[in-house]
Amino acid sequence: MSLKIRLARGGAKKRPFYRVVIADSRSPRDGRYIEKIGYFDPLKEKDAADRLVLDAEKAQAWIAKGALPTDRVARLLESVGVGKREARNNPQKAQPKKKAQERAAAAAEAAGAAEAPAA
Repeated sequence: MSLKIRLARGGAKKRPFYRVVIADSRSPRDGRYIEKIGYFDPLKEKDAADRLVLDAEKAQAWIAKGALPTDRVARLLESVGVGKREARNNPQKAQPKKKAQERAAAAAEAAGAAEAPAA
């Protein structure tokens, strides 16, 4: 069973509120979970004390047992001081896709042919 530390959404429409939970990776986002270890309220000010309430000891214990935090939860855990999140860098992501590269090459070829003087 692969465990995840993830956010389960609650709250009303356009008023999100998240519980930080330990859940099986196959269970639904807002469905069954094993344990609730905190909550996150994104609508509060960034410096508000109760924006993120998290039991850091339980989080560390679950990570030691093999639970993997999602990207957003890893960020939240890092802000509390639990664990270190490695920076993600994908230089290939900014590259145009195959079709766009073909179009650019064709446009450059057409522009080069138009500039060449006819002899």
